[in-house]
Amino acid sequence: MSVLIDREAKRQSKSPLDIEKFGDRFKTENDYFSFPDPNLTTIDRNLFYLLRNSDELPFESKYNYRPDYLSFDLYGTVLLWELLLYVNGVPSVEDFVLERVIAPSLESIIFILQDSFPERDVDDLQAINW
Repeated sequence: MSVLIDREAKRQSKSPLDIEKFGDRFKTENDYFSFPDPNLTTIDRNLFYLLRNSDELPFESKYNYRPDYLSFDLYGTVLLWELLLYVNGVPSVEDFVLERVIAPSLESIIFILQDSFPERDVDDLQAINW
């Protein structure tokens, strides 16, 4: 069965990794939103935890240059392809040709996501004039 965009969208809306589920976490009392900094700090801080909670799997040639396919097959979403590159020490998609792949468990990924969405104090936010 092929995966269609509408099926993928419905599946993503039920995913614990869906960013929309964190919307209320970002909304403050003054109706401004705060967002986490999109950097590797969270992954770096938790890298050894991810590695400790990973499986080392044989790498199949069908995933050559396609970490998004591997992400989909492992986790049911393509959103984690960059994480797979990072934990495997692969600098770019063009280098994603491996003999073995390190695959963190989905539970460990969800656990570290709790660290990446800190709540901010309302007083730290500034108004934006649109």
